[in-house]
Amino acid sequence: MAMQVDERVVVAEYNTSVEAEMAKSILACAGIEATIDNQYTILPGTRARLIVAASDYRQALTLLRLRD
Repeated sequence: MAMQVDERVVVAEYNTSVEAEMAKSILACAGIEATIDNQYTILPGTRARLIVAASDYRQALTLLRLRD
């Protein structure tokens, strides 16, 4: 039996890894697993991307919008 893997999508982008970590913590408190892409390599013109499972996208986006 093949295991199905949920697609991963970018839910938000941040200028600093600190901002991305704060957002990741908010999602973790709601039980949403997130990863940060570019966390340690933020160069001029790049941003830290917060990535979640596609199935969690809507809930994650709602939570992050409530934070703003």
